[in-house]
Amino acid sequence: MPDYVVTLESAWIVKDAKSLDDALGIAIAEAGKRLNPTAKFVEIEAGILPCPFCRKDLSSTLVVAGTALVGLLLQMKVFRAESEEHAARIAKSVIGKALRDIPLSVLEVKQL
Repeated sequence: MPDYVVTLESAWIVKDAKSLDDALGIAIAEAGKRLNPTAKFVEIEAGILPCPFCRKDLSSTLVVAGTALVGLLLQMKVFRAESEEHAARIAKSVIGKALRDIPLSVLEVKQL
């Protein structure tokens, strides 16, 4: 059975954010706290979106009226999964248990 690296995308809401960097730091810290006891092996990164016009990379953080929506990438290694779909289900289950009420979607599954 092969091993996989699964990347999930998450939407995180931050209240009372003063700037993009502030919102991003708060979102990563809060996600890390919630993942720490049970899923501390999950890597957390800031999400990046391509600009549809200039094709440069843009931050996936938006701050409006002190409230921010931050896109996070959560990456996890899944060992001995039966298929890519099985690896994605395992990752969503493990991360979803730690991050209750946070929307998750599978962005990429790569075989190691």
